[in-house]
Amino acid sequence: MRKFIVLSFITLDGVMQAPGGPDEDKSGGFQFGGWVAPFGDNESDQLMQKLLAPADLLLGRKTFDIWENYWPHHASFWPGINDVTKYVLSHTRKQSGWSNCRFLHSEDEIKHLKTTPGSDIKIWGSSELVQLLLKLDLIDEFWLMTHPVILGKGKRLFSEDAVPGSYRMKESLVTSKGVILANYHRDGEIKTGNAGEG
Repeated sequence: MRKFIVLSFITLDGVMQAPGGPDEDKSGGFQFGGWVAPFGDNESDQLMQKLLAPADLLLGRKTFDIWENYWPHHASFWPGINDVTKYVLSHTRKQSGWSNCRFLHSEDEIKHLKTTPGSDIKIWGSSELVQLLLKLDLIDEFWLMTHPVILGKGKRLFSEDAVPGSYRMKESLVTSKGVILANYHRDGEIKTGNAGEG
């Protein structure tokens, strides 16, 4: 079974909208696009090279629309992006001029995708898709890059529909600019108890 791995740039208050640039996603009147820029450094760049290793992708339609117009022309910054399979959940799109794109149209198709042979599947951005995957309890792993900034509004990574669960931290790094990069693996159901019990 293939793993679903969510990779997300987020703020302290959980906003994930338009981290890359001012014009990336202005929906909802969002005015803070490009908020990750002040926090770049060699430490996070090195880890990003690891996270950008070729793997199949699963994207929401809005994220795909942005990527479809950008990455085919900037593939030198992400080697392999044109070659991997891009699965896209969409109720409206059926084809693309970008190579290796396959469109999914239902929750059942996503569930089936997880059972097919192949590489692990990475999910970048795609807030609505991530919330659906959390609701369906299909996410195996997170790579969260938490930036020391609060925006107050914008699309968020988590909603109240997520299936409760616990996660183990497998790897972490705090950069000199205060970005926390952490890898979490699904670890079963929520464990509860009284404070002080060990």
